[in-house]
Amino acid sequence: MEISNGFVCAMGIGVVFVGLICIVILCMIMSYFCKDKKQPQPAAAPAPAVPAQPALIANKQELIAGICAVIAEELGTEVKNIRVLSFKKIV
Repeated sequence: MEISNGFVCAMGIGVVFVGLICIVILCMIMSYFCKDKKQPQPAAAPAPAVPAQPALIANKQELIAGICAVIAEELGTEVKNIRVLSFKKIV
């Protein structure tokens, strides 16, 4: 490897790192100007935890029909060829 090739390689690596340092400095400056200037509010007491309730499905048959239509479209077949054996919500 000649000296000129090493110089080109070092200059390339140097330019990349100088560019990265400039990006970091620019991000720090932008975060300083974009910071929210509001005074912090005192922390309120946390609300008591409410147990999660499963979402209710208004009309299960319509949901199953829509899912069957999508599956039939993806498989390139007709909806009457799709049979739903079970339907379970995955959380």
